[in-house]
Amino acid sequence: MSSSKPKTHLGQLAATAICGNDITSSCLYVSALAIGYAGRLAPLCLLLVAGTLFLFRSIYAEVVGALPLNGGAYNALLNTTSKYRASIAACLTILSYMATAVISANEAMHYLHLLVPHFNVIWATIGLLAFFMMLTIIGITESAMLAIVIFVFHMTAMGLLLFFGGLEVFKVGFDVLWENLQTPSPRGFMTALFFGFAAAMLGISGFESSANFVEEQAPGVFPKTLRNMWIAVTVLNPGMAILALALVAIPDVRGEYQETLLAHVGQLAGGKWLATLIGVDAVLVLSGATLTSYVGVTGLVKRMTLDRCLPRFLLKENRGGAAYRIIIAFFVLSVSVLLITRGELESLAAVYTLSFLCVMALFAIGNLLLKVKRAKLPRPSRATYLTVIVALLAVLIAILGNARLNRAYVVVFLEYLFPTVLFVSIMLGRERLLELLVFFVDEVRQHTSKKRREAVASNERDTAKRLAVKWKRVNKIDRSLHELLDSIRAQQLVYFTRGDHVENLNRVMQYIRENEHTNRVKFVHVHRPDVAVAPKLAEQLKFLDEVYPEIDIEFVAVEGEFSPELITELSDKWNIPTNLMFMSSPTSDHLQHRVGDLGGVRLII
Repeated sequence: MSSSKPKTHLGQLAATAICGNDITSSCLYVSALAIGYAGRLAPLCLLLVAGTLFLFRSIYAEVVGALPLNGGAYNALLNTTSKYRASIAACLTILSYMATAVISANEAMHYLHLLVPHFNVIWATIGLLAFFMMLTIIGITESAMLAIVIFVFHMTAMGLLLFFGGLEVFKVGFDVLWENLQTPSPRGFMTALFFGFAAAMLGISGFESSANFVEEQAPGVFPKTLRNMWIAVTVLNPGMAILALALVAIPDVRGEYQETLLAHVGQLAGGKWLATLIGVDAVLVLSGATLTSYVGVTGLVKRMTLDRCLPRFLLKENRGGAAYRIIIAFFVLSVSVLLITRGELESLAAVYTLSFLCVMALFAIGNLLLKVKRAKLPRPSRATYLTVIVALLAVLIAILGNARLNRAYVVVFLEYLFPTVLFVSIMLGRERLLELLVFFVDEVRQHTSKKRREAVASNERDTAKRLAVKWKRVNKIDRSLHELLDSIRAQQLVYFTRGDHVENLNRVMQYIRENEHTNRVKFVHVHRPDVAVAPKLAEQLKFLDEVYPEIDIEFVAVEGEFSPELITELSDKWNIPTNLMFMSSPTSDHLQHRVGDLGGVRLII
């Protein structure tokens, strides 16, 4: 199964629109959350969040610049550490996508309720989630043009709200603002700042989305999307909080207008037309974020399934090419989150924020691992250690704050995270679990055979007959388990090797034995016709074949240039997916192609 390079690449506007619809939609609800927890300190909290995001710009730019592959934190950890640790990041990302879909759809229906009252918001949210489930199943995904239209409309609506809101503030005076600024926080300055910052981190959710489709972006576009998202967040989120504090009393923000604050601000600033515009904009951009979740989680789960972290039955596609089983499962899990939290914004925000903050933290850790384990891997930019550590500490503070703010919903977060991690852990450890099961079945088979012989010797015909039937059943189970083990191990892996350093080759074997389910590995040495094969390579691999008797090692020397075209050719010829092909971390001297152009070949040493 080879991967094909996209024929077209997204430009700056299209790429910014796709991820921007996700991150900028947060301004519709994060201002109310920040004011609710921090009161008059909300703008400061949101500025601190913008500062944290500024640090993450360089962190993401370094990781994705070095490993320009889809997958975000999962991809970063997959190429720097074990598959299990990468799968933990993937589980958190899936939970983040679930929370994104639920909170976006729920907020969209709250804003629609202002325009068209007299319907149940919870049922409407379920209906919207089901609507996008059906759209995704029949093959309608978020196109670049649709994303651009929504993004431009959203930014225009937010610009009009800031403009007319500013005019209204100068018109009615600053009395409300002064009154709000003089209202002390019941928690005290530092406590309000701490909890406000933690809650305000919800305002950068979606920043990681650009890293999930970097392969579809034109060269040089990714860092520009990071810059554009940072500018939008820095202007919109603190700006909306200041505008809200200038027009709405803090007790009203915490109470009546918790879910529809910006629509109410629009009503005060421009009247019904502006409130309606904000409501329509909210429905559109939040619906776009919901659709992004379906598209994103489908791609991630597909990648995990191809990497053999999840069962292959999830890859079943309909005639339109949509993995409908993944989409339906995602819908069911999202609805369960909605029903458990009863659609409460603070509850949903807690699950949402904890999950995506954990993903951000793991991405920072992936950056540190990249610096240590892939130090020679070329990258267009580097984040300093101080930048990464400060950003990681800020995220950890935010995680702690959200956990303390919403202790009851930490349980909800863990209720979804633990089963997901457990399921993936079983999938990754299924070979050892099956070996253990085979051991017990073999013991039962041998014990039954022994008892049967004793019964025959004692002329106990009924007992012998009963034991014979039992032995046949156990033997059938034993054969089935061995066949299942053989089918799991039958998938051959490929490692592209440059030389004959036995230490590196041994590290490759250790990684494969610890992370992959296989008993067949093909070592491939690509060389030009005028260059001889490394003299000791075949001998070293023969030695390793004896060291690892449970794994069959095959050596193949291929004449040619190591290139994406050659990788695709070998993948098709041997029927080995490119994501099950490995290589060592290249250096500037040896790298002729970007890692992202190699079809998903993984770096393991």
